Amino acid sequence: MSSDVIITERLGMRFGKHLVLDGLDLRVPRGSVYALIGSNGAGKTTTLQILMHLLRGYSGEVSVLGVDARRLNAGEYARIGYVAEGQEMPDWMTVGEFLAFWRPFYPNWDAARERELLELFRLPLDRKLKHLSRGMRMKAALASSLAYRPELIVLDEPFSGLDPLVRDEFIEGLLAHAEESTILISSHDLTEIESFASHVGFLEEGRMQFSEEMAVLAERFREVEVVVESPSLPSQMPESWVRVEGASSMVRFVETRWDAERTQREVASVFPGARGVATRAMGLRAIFVAMAKVSRKAA
Repeated sequence: MSSDVIITERLGMRFGKHLVLDGLDLRVPRGSVYALIGSNGAGKTTTLQILMHLLRGYSGEVSVLGVDARRLNAGEYARIGYVAEGQEMPDWMTVGEFLAFWRPFYPNWDAARERELLELFRLPLDRKLKHLSRGMRMKAALASSLAYRPELIVLDEPFSGLDPLVRDEFIEGLLAHAEESTILISSHDLTEIESFASHVGFLEEGRMQFSEEMAVLAERFREVEVVVESPSLPSQMPESWVRVEGASSMVRFVETRWDAERTQREVASVFPGARGVATRAMGLRAIFVAMAKVSRKAA
C-alpha cells in the first residue's frame, strides 16, 4: 500500500487558452494534514476538483486512495469527505433531514459520532439549512462529511467568511473527529493553517513551488539583517538569498536554506565588513508573501 493517499504526476489543465495547471506533481502522505496554499488563481480549487473528478479534460496522472481519479466509484467516494466554499446544499431541508438523506449512502455512518458532532457544533435538527448562518451551514456540511469516518477529507477554502470563533469550532471539530483521516485543505487563512497542518505545498501559477513538512519549512526559512558600513549590494550573492534589500547601514534578505554555520560564512564572504547579523524565524504567512513576491518578480 502506498504511503501517499493522493498522487498527481505532470497534471495539466486548460480552460480555453488559459493554462491553469502546468505539470503539477503533488503527493499527500497518509495520515497528514496537508495545506495547499497559493494566491487567487493559482490553481488550488481546480486541483481539488480534479481530485474529486468534478472536472475532466485534464492531462497527466491522478491517483486518489490508490485509484485513478477517472475511475472513482461509489465505494471510493464513501471513503472521502468533501467540503467546499459555496457548495450547493438543499436549502429546503432541515439539518435533521439533511443528515438522514446522506446516511444510506455511507455503510460506515456512525450514529454516535453524528450525535457528538451535532452537540459539538450546536446544530439545530429542526431548522432549515436556508435559515442557518454561513458558519452553521459549513458546520452542517462538515458534520455530514465526518459522520462516516472517511479515510480522506478534502476541504476547499472552508474558513472563507467565517468569524474567528466559528473557525475555531470548525477546526476543533475537524481535528477531534478526523484523527484517523488524511486531510487535504486549501485556504487563504494561513495563520489558522499553520496551527495544525503537518505538511504544506505552495502552488503558484499552476506549478508547485515547494512541498514539504511544515517543521522542515519553518526550519529552513529565516529573515536576516546584516549591519554593514555601506548598504551597496554586490552583483553576486548566494542563490538561496531572496528579496535582498539595502538601506542606510542595513541589508535585509530572506534565507531559504538556513544553516547557521553556512549562512554566517556566506554573510562574511559577501559582506567582509559586517558588524552584526540578526536572524528571525518566519511564520507561514511571511514565507508565503516572500515567495509569492519572488515568483511574481521572476514572471
